[in-house]
Amino acid sequence: MTSVSADDPGIPTTGVRIGLLDGFRLCVNQRSAPVPLAAQRLVALLALWDREVARCEVSGTLWPEANQAQANGCLRTALWRLRRAERTLVIATPTHLGLCPAVRTDTDETIAYARRLLEPADRCDGHPLRPQPLLGVLLPGWYDDWVVFERERLRQLTLHALESLADRLLDAGRFGTAADAAYGAISADPLRESAHRTLIRVHLAEGNAHEALRTYRSYVDLLQRELGIGPSMQLTSLIRPVLPRELKGIRVPSKRQAG
Repeated sequence: MTSVSADDPGIPTTGVRIGLLDGFRLCVNQRSAPVPLAAQRLVALLALWDREVARCEVSGTLWPEANQAQANGCLRTALWRLRRAERTLVIATPTHLGLCPAVRTDTDETIAYARRLLEPADRCDGHPLRPQPLLGVLLPGWYDDWVVFERERLRQLTLHALESLADRLLDAGRFGTAADAAYGAISADPLRESAHRTLIRVHLAEGNAHEALRTYRSYVDLLQRELGIGPSMQLTSLIRPVLPRELKGIRVPSKRQAG
C-alpha cells in the first residue's frame, strides 16, 4: 500500500479514535467529528478487518446485492464523501484500501484487553482490572452480515474475558467488582451457565449463601422456562453444600443429561 504524507492537513496523525462499541463515532483530539453516514460502513469495515483489503472485496461486502460495477461505483462515492468531509481516514491505492495507521479504535483496545485477561501467565500489570471495557455492543442496529459475524465473534471473546476477569478479581478478594464482571457476562447472555457459576462462586466466597441460592434458583427457573432443561452437574455440585436441608437430596444430573 502506498504511503501517505503526514504534511497533508487532511491526514490524521495523532488523537484520532474511531468508536464502534455502542454506536459509530469519530473523535479527533477528544472532540466528536462527523463522518458522512454513507461512509461510516466503509470506515467500520476497514477498522474491524484491520488489514489491507482489495477494493473488489470491500465493494462486494458492503453492497452484496449490487453487481460489481454498481458496487464499485458505490465505493467510489463513499470515498468521495469522506474526502469532501476532510476525513482522510482511509488510505487508498488503485487496488486496495486500508485504515490510516494513525487511527485508533475502541474495538482493538477491547480485543487486546480481553486477550490479556485470557492469558493465564499475563498478570495485566499496569492495567486496571475492571469490566467496563468489555461491556460494549458492536454497532447495535447494524444488521449487515459482516457486522453480525464480527459482533458475535467479539461477544464470545468478551464473555470469556469477563468470566476470567471475575475469577482474577475473586482471587484478589475484590468481590464487588468480581460480581460486576460476572453480571456483565450474564447480561450479555442470560442463559450462559458458566457466567452464573462464576457469580455463585463470588457469593459463596463472600459468605452470602442466600445470594448464591437466589442466583441458582433464578437460573434454574430460566433454564426450565426457556429451554425445558435442568442445570448441569457442575452447577448443582457447586450449590449443594448450601442448599436447605430438605433439598440436600436433589439428584445431580448425569454427564449425559448435563450435556
